[in-house]
Amino acid sequence: MKHFKTFYLAVLAGIAIGIGGTIYLSLDNKVIGALFFAVGLYAICVHGLNLFTGKIGYVIEQKLSYCLDLFLIWAGNLAGTWLCAFLISFTRLSISDTAKTICEIKMNDTFISLFILAIFCGLLMFIAVDGYKKCQNPILLFICVAVFILCGFEHCIADMFYFSMANAWSLTSFIDILIITLGNGIGAIFIPLSKKINS
Repeated sequence: MKHFKTFYLAVLAGIAIGIGGTIYLSLDNKVIGALFFAVGLYAICVHGLNLFTGKIGYVIEQKLSYCLDLFLIWAGNLAGTWLCAFLISFTRLSISDTAKTICEIKMNDTFISLFILAIFCGLLMFIAVDGYKKCQNPILLFICVAVFILCGFEHCIADMFYFSMANAWSLTSFIDILIITLGNGIGAIFIPLSKKINS
């Protein structure tokens, strides 16, 4: 039952990110779109949903069994983003072409570029989520999310939604997601690791 709950909350988090991605793809103004994308992360933090990039930073503080939770969360996020994109494809919203343009840029990028951009995103995501936990101020969530989007940093769960919305899944895009996932994870543990070293 515990594993089902973990997965279920991860699916909901994936849907929340999908909603944020839908906002971003629907707006021509990228600054406003980037700010409102953070609605997804805000919903996740307020309702205690499971987002991989919000959980991976705490891996060094947890038991080995936490790795299974992370896998379930990643898989649940993938399922949630795909489900959101699948349902939106039946609506009047015409955002798939914009998603395809974004995905083409990612798939034409190098692995090292995706990896480095993902590290920076992972760092910002930890700052956002951990900062919200400590001060309960949503402004930090919106700023950090807007910064990573406007900088072009890579977020594995958001990219899952874009690939799903563009119907662009392939072996190459899946490998891209794995590389971005690794980069997000490494970026997210920088601050927790520094605290552990200094303690």
